[in-house]
Amino acid sequence: MLPFYVLLSKLTDEGWKTIRERPERIKEVNKELEAFGVKVLNQYAVLGQYDFVNIIEAPDNETVAKISVELGSRGTIHIMSMPAIPIDKFIESIKRK
Repeated sequence: MLPFYVLLSKLTDEGWKTIRERPERIKEVNKELEAFGVKVLNQYAVLGQYDFVNIIEAPDNETVAKISVELGSRGTIHIMSMPAIPIDKFIESIKRK
């Protein structure tokens, strides 16, 4: 099983314009993510500080960093990436002495 990551995304004005004109672009980006060797497990549009939340599986931190640079350099989105630990694995790590 690959590590999990949470990607919090906030669209720029240009990004909102793109989504308004072509909402299907959201799923096209998911296909681009898969080309990096990432699997999109879940994706949500959210209200609040961020616009989208993606839960992904990725081989490593470097791959996720590359995705953030590649997508962020387009000027349509800002991404915060966070590694995520499945809760059972987290509990087990706390129990180990």
